Amino acid sequence: MSDQKKPEGLLSGNRVLDLADEKGLLCGKILGDLGADVIKIEPPGGDAARNIGPFYKDIPHPEKSLFWFFSNTSKRGITLNIETADGREIFKRLVKTADFVIETFEPGYMARLGLSYPELEKINPRVIMTSITPFGQTGPYAHYKGSDLVLWGMGAMQYMCGDADRPPVRISSPQAYFHGGAQGAVGSMVAWYYRQTTGEGQHVDVSIEDAMPLTLMDGVEMADIYKRSPSRGGAIRVRPRSQPYGDVMYRFNWPCKDGFVTWSHTVAGGAQAGALTHSRNIVAMAVEEGLADDYIRNYDWTKFDMATMPQEDIDRQTEFFIRFFKTKTKVELMDLAVRKHLLVGPINTVKDLLESRQLAARGFFVPVEHPELGDTIIYPGAPAKASSLPWRIWRRAPLIGEHNEEIYIGELSFSREQLALLKARRVI
Repeated sequence: MSDQKKPEGLLSGNRVLDLADEKGLLCGKILGDLGADVIKIEPPGGDAARNIGPFYKDIPHPEKSLFWFFSNTSKRGITLNIETADGREIFKRLVKTADFVIETFEPGYMARLGLSYPELEKINPRVIMTSITPFGQTGPYAHYKGSDLVLWGMGAMQYMCGDADRPPVRISSPQAYFHGGAQGAVGSMVAWYYRQTTGEGQHVDVSIEDAMPLTLMDGVEMADIYKRSPSRGGAIRVRPRSQPYGDVMYRFNWPCKDGFVTWSHTVAGGAQAGALTHSRNIVAMAVEEGLADDYIRNYDWTKFDMATMPQEDIDRQTEFFIRFFKTKTKVELMDLAVRKHLLVGPINTVKDLLESRQLAARGFFVPVEHPELGDTIIYPGAPAKASSLPWRIWRRAPLIGEHNEEIYIGELSFSREQLALLKARRVI
């Protein structure tokens, strides 16, 4: 057996220098949860993203941001001012042992500091630099700023969110930055695989705007075929149809006794075997419970065709399904879905997720200790389980400069006197 220490995670033995702000924090988190040694580099005093709420027990404080907690698990943390000459030299020393560098600065900023990819490549030819910016490193918008909300809108997803008779809305939590961070992690890993076969690093250029159309599902294809943008509909989906039938609207969020359930084709049948069974079984139950009128009782679901059905028929069927669902709770409908082969699922709240038997059985939610708070906080865990090496949260998010001594003294061999001097000069 080899004397080498057995790796603990899929990326154990790889080091990440994480310079990202909120636009790319998720990228480093993903690599860290996969086992990489991620060093989160913040400016002296801490990253501005620490001031993003919500906060632990509603106490605004840079060490109590829940956004920061989630986005920076499995990272060590140091402070370093790369705008100083000494800071840049320290950063270059760190690059010598790094496998990845993640940054979210405006295109050209790292070059102005002498830290562009070509410069870092001279120090470490194997290093992979991943740049996550609103619009990428090139193009007419490259130097534009872009908030999460702006990018959600420019990526077209916001246009598709909301009710048809109202202006577009945003999803309540930040989305665009996380999509950019996730694509940054994907691009980094593809570059890492390429390096495994060639020995060469490369520069990964992630545009958050480019990442957003990947969330549109079939929206781009529909716009190309029908020459107009898909409509938003809230709980209602609008399906384009050719003339003479015109567009048809159908519901996919359904109110029930204690919340909502979903299935995007609840009103359905025809050649879809699952949909046919679903609709017939609900009608059979409704007949037993006295909830079905003659129209529903006698309707031939084999003739259902969304491509040609009049809107009036769909509306009438919709009224029936709403009446049926409102007599049942989410749990009751879930039980019926399993026993009666219904294509229905609950629309869970976060509280529902925390109480999920399925997620509990898979050990999805992970308790993470925060000794400085005297508390343990529950986090989402691994989205995928590897049979040999785990994806896991290795540590809670770092405090400001928490690992300065560990890295500067323990790894770079600075003395305590040197460290004090660097701190006094605002280098760290």
